[in-house]
Amino acid sequence: MSILVNQRTKVICQGFTGKQGTFHSEQCIAYGTKLVGGVTPGRGGERHLELPVFDTVREAVRTTGATASMIYVPAPYAADAILEAADAGIEIVVCITEGVPVNDMVKVKAALAGSATRLIGPNCPGVITPGECKIGIMPGFIHKKGCIGIVSRSGTLTYETVFQTTNNELGQSTCVGIGGDPVRGMNFIDVIELFERDPQTEGIIMVGEIGGSDEEAAAEHIRRYVSKPVVAYIAGVTAPPGKRMGHAGAVIAGGKGTAADKYRALEAARVRTVKSPAELGRAMAELLGKRRVQAAQSASDRAAKASKDAGEVLPRPRALGQSAAARKSPAGKSGRSPAAQRAKGSGRAKGSGHAKASGRAKGSARVKVSARVKAGLRGRRSQRGKRAARGRR
Repeated sequence: MSILVNQRTKVICQGFTGKQGTFHSEQCIAYGTKLVGGVTPGRGGERHLELPVFDTVREAVRTTGATASMIYVPAPYAADAILEAADAGIEIVVCITEGVPVNDMVKVKAALAGSATRLIGPNCPGVITPGECKIGIMPGFIHKKGCIGIVSRSGTLTYETVFQTTNNELGQSTCVGIGGDPVRGMNFIDVIELFERDPQTEGIIMVGEIGGSDEEAAAEHIRRYVSKPVVAYIAGVTAPPGKRMGHAGAVIAGGKGTAADKYRALEAARVRTVKSPAELGRAMAELLGKRRVQAAQSASDRAAKASKDAGEVLPRPRALGQSAAARKSPAGKSGRSPAAQRAKGSGRAKGSGHAKASGRAKGSARVKVSARVKAGLRGRRSQRGKRAARGRR
C-alpha cells in the first residue's frame, strides 16, 4: 500500500519536449515510472523519448488512460496547465514549476475547490513511492521502501529526511513535497490524513517552515485525529522577522508564523519535535521501537485473556475411549465403582468382610459358568447317543 501513486499509475508530462521536461522524464522512466506520453501544444503526432506527443491533455488522457500529470511549464503558463489537466480528468497533478504568480494560484485554488483533482505544488519536488513511481525531481536512489510517510514544505529537507530514515532502516511508504509557496494545492492536513489511513505507513515525519499557519493547523488535526507517531522539524528558527528565507511562503509577517509558535503548537499536540533535521531518523526509530513493544505486549495480554476466558467457558476435555454410558454413570465420573466408593467412605475397603464377600461373588460367578458348561456337554453326549442308536437300528 501507499498513498497517491503506485506502480500502476499512468503518468504524462506537460512541457514534455522542453529541456526540463525531457531531462526529468528520462529520470522518471529510468526509475520505473509508467510514463505513457506527453503534451506540447503544436507538436501532436510526434514521438519523443519513444513516447507519443499530444497537443492537449484531454487527447493524451483519452488515448493513454493517464491519471497523473507532472508539469514543467514556464511560470506564466503553469496555472493554465494545471486547469487544463483538471478539466481533462487527471486525478493527481504535480506542478514542479517555481515562481508561479500568487494571483494565478489564487484563481487555480478557487477553480479546484470541490474538484476530484489533487494538486501537489507548485514549487515542489514532487511525490514518490519508493520502488514503484517517481513524479518530480527528487533523486530516486536515496529512497528505500519502508514504513515512514514523509510530508515536507522544503525540497532539500525532504531529501535529508529520506536519507535519515533510510540510514535507520525505516524506509519510506510515500514522500510528498507539498511546496513552499504561500498558495498551493495539498497541505499538511490533506497528506497526514492519507498517511493515517494507509496501513503500510507506521509513522509520519513532518517538515515545516516559518511563515503561514499550516503547521499550527496540522498540529490541531494531529491532536484530534492521528494515532500514529509523528516527528516534526521546523526550519527557520533563526530567521529574522520580515526576511524571506528561500521560499515565498517562508516569511514571518505581523509577528505570526514564527518557529517558536509552531514548535509550541506541535508539542501541545504530543508531537515529538527535534531541533535539527539530523535527529529526525533517530527520533522516529525510538518512537516506533516503543510503539512496537507496546503493541506486542498488548497482543500478548489480549491472547492471555482470551485463553483464560476460553478455559472458563469451554467444557473440560473428555478422556479418549470413554463411552457415553461410562460418562453418564457415577463410576464414569469418579473412575470408581459405587461399591468401591462406599468402601472408601466407610473405611472397610481393607476389611476381611469385604474380602470374603468379594471372594464369594467371584466363586459364585465361577460356579454358574461351570454349570452352563456341564449342561452343554450333557446335551452334546445325549445327541451323539441318539444318532448312534438310530444307526444300529
